[in-house]
Amino acid sequence: MSIHKPELPKAPQQVTNASGHKLLLRNLRIEDYDDMLEIMQLVYSNIGDGIWPKSDIETLLNIFPEGQICIEDNGKVVACALSIVIDYNKFGDNHTYAQITGNYKFTTHDLKNGNVLYGIDIFVHPKFQGLRLGRRLYDARKELCEHLNLKAIVAGGRIPGYAQYADKLTPREYIELVKNKEISDPILSFQLSNDFHVKKVLTNYLPGDKESKAYATLLEWNNIYYTEKPSPIIGGPKEFVRLGVVQWQMRNVPSLQALLENVEFFIDAVSAYKADFVLFPEFFNAPLMGLFNEDTAAKAIRKLASYTEELRNKFVEYAVAYNTNIIAGSMPLYTDGELYNVSYLCRRDGTWDVQYKLHITPDEKNHWGVQGGNKLHVFETDVCKIGILICYDVEFPELSRILADQGMQILFVPFLTDTQNGYHRVSKCAQARAIENECYVAIAGNVGNLPRVKNMDLNYAQSAVFSPSDFAFPNNAIVAQATPNAEMTIIADVDLSLLKELHTAGSVRNLKDRRRDLYEVRWLKKQTGSNGTA
Repeated sequence: MSIHKPELPKAPQQVTNASGHKLLLRNLRIEDYDDMLEIMQLVYSNIGDGIWPKSDIETLLNIFPEGQICIEDNGKVVACALSIVIDYNKFGDNHTYAQITGNYKFTTHDLKNGNVLYGIDIFVHPKFQGLRLGRRLYDARKELCEHLNLKAIVAGGRIPGYAQYADKLTPREYIELVKNKEISDPILSFQLSNDFHVKKVLTNYLPGDKESKAYATLLEWNNIYYTEKPSPIIGGPKEFVRLGVVQWQMRNVPSLQALLENVEFFIDAVSAYKADFVLFPEFFNAPLMGLFNEDTAAKAIRKLASYTEELRNKFVEYAVAYNTNIIAGSMPLYTDGELYNVSYLCRRDGTWDVQYKLHITPDEKNHWGVQGGNKLHVFETDVCKIGILICYDVEFPELSRILADQGMQILFVPFLTDTQNGYHRVSKCAQARAIENECYVAIAGNVGNLPRVKNMDLNYAQSAVFSPSDFAFPNNAIVAQATPNAEMTIIADVDLSLLKELHTAGSVRNLKDRRRDLYEVRWLKKQTGSNGTA
């Protein structure tokens, strides 16, 4: 027997998946209140006054709709996060939930002058608590915090697992055990896994919270992109920085003017690509020593030093004319009867600074009598904070760590090596500095031969730009690399915003995870003398 079924009109097709879920993250609407009420009745049954009345939700949606977020599954709201913006300076760390919410009327919300996104509630339907919906809500809050340029997200977090341990542990002891994963707390463990840190323990935060014994943790997530003042439309800090690295061919020249023609050629070429920095190698001006070939090596380099001031002034002139910051390799500086190896930072605004080489190789001491400087600098530029370590200095990890602690984002290393093993000492140490200090490192060396210049006859280099090693960076942690022993330039872009993310959310966090309770790296020598200021 057959039954005739009437043909139903075709409904619009809907995208589904094997799990049966169809999740959508969106802003909350007042029409969602019945779904919210159902969730609150399930999750807040043990807390007095834990359910938000509809009028309060209406108030939140009127004053700050962007801060009220939900996740729906097949059209039904199954998770919610509520927040306001407050001027945290008015409250500080010692506050109650009632105070921070203006007695639950949200009169404390201040989008114009506020500096912190305060999480006032987050809840997930018990049937959906295995889907990590809370993590999605926290990620949305973080995105909102960044978009509004707020300092942080702050929230008072319940510790519902504490009731089981209250007779044995203080709240502080309980929190430490949760942080060390000896104990799992359904709320605190989740918040810690989302990069929040505990600022302090709050007492009598929610008086009706029997599970937490009215204690709570004051939690904070810091917005690494927060800026005190909006960046200027023109001339502000950049996220993407373009580096130009010159792999310099050593060739005999008849005069200073001939050397400057080669220098300007490369600056002109690299600046045409709108490079923010141009890096030259260590002792790139050594070909001028060929003019004093009859002298000893020690006398020749002191005569070479007589050109240094003029060269520095020309580099400053080029930096302004070609609108690029120049790290002018390194040059000998003879002052007060002492010979130094120095690198000049010539900024495109017409100012300049100097970094002395601190560690002097045995060869520099024996042949030339070079002395080491005694100061280390982080330099401000219109783009970012930079450091300069000349050749051998990069092989001492303490120096770059001190620079990193002062906010260095790019380290420039002019170098000169005559053999492959000398080059590999520099390059491999430079790569290590990029990884351990979570910064970019650019190295520039000389290639070719100078047959008539004592102690400078052979050169080997493969210039490069190195990065940290994590998912956001090249797999081999090399942004760009020159052809070995060939005159050429590298043009490479580096993303400074990736460094901020690496500092706080990298696979490993070399700077953040240091055991400061066991060791420290600090500068000992008093910063005096003619080598500048740190």
